[in-house]
Amino acid sequence: MAGFELLLQKQLKGKQMQKEMSEFIRDWIKHEEEYAKNLAKLSQNPLAAQEEGSLGETWAQVKSLADEAEVYLKFSAKLHSKVEKPLMNFHENFKKDMKKCDHHITDLGKQLASRYSSVEKTWKALTEWQRELKMKTQLLEIKLSNKTEEDIKKAWRKSTQAGDDLMHCEPLQPGPVQVV
Repeated sequence: MAGFELLLQKQLKGKQMQKEMSEFIRDWIKHEEEYAKNLAKLSQNPLAAQEEGSLGETWAQVKSLADEAEVYLKFSAKLHSKVEKPLMNFHENFKKDMKKCDHHITDLGKQLASRYSSVEKTWKALTEWQRELKMKTQLLEIKLSNKTEEDIKKAWRKSTQAGDDLMHCEPLQPGPVQVV
């Protein structure tokens, strides 16, 4: 589970970094647009509009900020379309993917809990079966021991009876021995 936690933490850090990058790009675009507006505003300033000669020409060039303002506006539009939008799309897709993963993880967690429960039940059943087997084995050993003891007593009684019978037998009369 530690590997999963590590991956999740990396994903969450990536999500946070993506959010910070989006904010940074959004602020950058805002500053570029503000700068472009301010340059355009400065180019409209009538200050020294009546100046003639080389100073007038120089001043007119300095004040021709409208073209530069247009460059900054285009740049901010490109930042928006080429950087911010893909980043936001990535963020939206990431959210969807994380929801899918979350549902999948939830399902896997339920499956794991179910399997764990099954293992626990099986383990309890196995433990119970082992306990019963041990008890039955002990009972069988006791029965076998009792049966063996009974067999020994029975054999002892038969032996004693045979001895008694032997003692009660009439002795044989001495006679010629036959060889077979």
